[in-house]
Amino acid sequence: MTESNQPAQQPEQPHSVPPTAGHSDSGAREQGPQPPEPGQPDPLQGGSGQAGAHGAPSGEPAGLGSVPASFTSTQPQVPSPDAGQAQLGGSGPGQQLPPPTGSGQLPPGHPLGLGNTTAQFSTEPPSGQPPSTGQYYLPPGYQPPPAPPRPKGRGKVVAGVAALVLVVGGLSGGLGGYLGYTFANDSSSVSSLDTPRPASQASNAAPGSVEEVAAKMLPSVVQIQVVTRTGAGEGSGFVISSNGQIVTNNHVIEGAAAGGTIKVVFQDGKTADAKILGRDPSSDIAVIQAQDVSGLPVVQLGNSGDMKIGQSVVAIGSPFELSGTVTSGIVSSVNRPVSAGGDARNSQATVLNAIQTDAAINPGNSGGPLVNMQGQVVGINSAIYSPNSANGQAGSVGIGFAIPIDQARRTVDEIVKTGKPKQTVLGVKVESTEQGAKISEITPGGAAEKAGLKAGDVITKFGDRRIDESDTLVAAVRSKAPGDKITITLSDNRTVEATLDGVEVG
Repeated sequence: MTESNQPAQQPEQPHSVPPTAGHSDSGAREQGPQPPEPGQPDPLQGGSGQAGAHGAPSGEPAGLGSVPASFTSTQPQVPSPDAGQAQLGGSGPGQQLPPPTGSGQLPPGHPLGLGNTTAQFSTEPPSGQPPSTGQYYLPPGYQPPPAPPRPKGRGKVVAGVAALVLVVGGLSGGLGGYLGYTFANDSSSVSSLDTPRPASQASNAAPGSVEEVAAKMLPSVVQIQVVTRTGAGEGSGFVISSNGQIVTNNHVIEGAAAGGTIKVVFQDGKTADAKILGRDPSSDIAVIQAQDVSGLPVVQLGNSGDMKIGQSVVAIGSPFELSGTVTSGIVSSVNRPVSAGGDARNSQATVLNAIQTDAAINPGNSGGPLVNMQGQVVGINSAIYSPNSANGQAGSVGIGFAIPIDQARRTVDEIVKTGKPKQTVLGVKVESTEQGAKISEITPGGAAEKAGLKAGDVITKFGDRRIDESDTLVAAVRSKAPGDKITITLSDNRTVEATLDGVEVG
């Protein structure tokens, strides 16, 4: 059937049957007349044994195309389904006649039907003979003779039993079909809607999982909103005291230092105004104080010196104002020299000795914690590498940097206690060479001069750390505290020992 539920039109055949030659039959088969006498040509069958061969005599019916034409000398045979006939369900209309007698040839002008089209004949059955089953249909207007009367008695009983058997069989078949249909639907059809809802999962996270770290850290991580006369910004921070002391990056709150407002948003949605306790632009660290708060959950500080490349870490913050965002990754590198806060000036005064991570860090993550899998803060997210930042807002490409907590902890402690942090210095100005960091200028009375260093000396090692450029030396010095003693190796293999100085910032 086609889309319109109309029978598909058959292409016109070279010898098609006239419309009046037959009627539709959804289930009947056709068969031609009996074969001719021996020695006579067969007008309906070609040499290949298929009806419709070329060379039919003039005036004879057209061939049957590819429909097999098989005959017997006694009684017409029903073609099998595999003999080229399509067999459909249902019974054909009309009654049938026995095959015509005689030579078995049809009078001229009696075309046979094709496929499911029945042929009509003008030849009537012999007088007085009842029609019998066969492959010939009754001609129009034919009236069969009345059937002889059935015998009484036993015939009725047999008929009654047969009817009862048919009724019982029909009921059994209907019931069996219904049960089979129901069983098939019930056994083969599966629906997700029929399955029970799973039990609620336990709230206890696996030890050392990102879920456990997030559950532990989120209550102590805050969003920081800054409004100034020139605009607004936002970043992240984490609580280090129950009375509201919060660590963040200097570049997050720097705009409010010259006049502006700072608001802190906690994980539970509560807010509080805040003020700056102290800040260090050179290390990009600041501490703010939330007002009128108490009993806050605080973070646990870890040891950044124990961090190994490949170790798992979690970054938490408010990227693009999406507070409480948790991302995970690994430590990609350590002791990576970068400019604090992505300083576009690339000044040595802001170079950090950073932890590199591939945990996603985006604008708004700045000031948030980088955490190990024990839930301890090991760094402060500060900068990202974003090659497309010049054409639009920067975004994570899997290269982020965090200030090591060992370095930040000393600065934070100085801010909380005095409000004025100290920056560790060697007392030199340096520039990069192929061998390392070349001293271009010595600060009078500084640590370098006291150690015997001179302008033109090239530093190749700072303690155990190899120095390949000037920023590497600056980052190495910043990782130490004022008063630390360090062995310095020069390009001529000389070594000197220097005691590092500290200068107040701000």
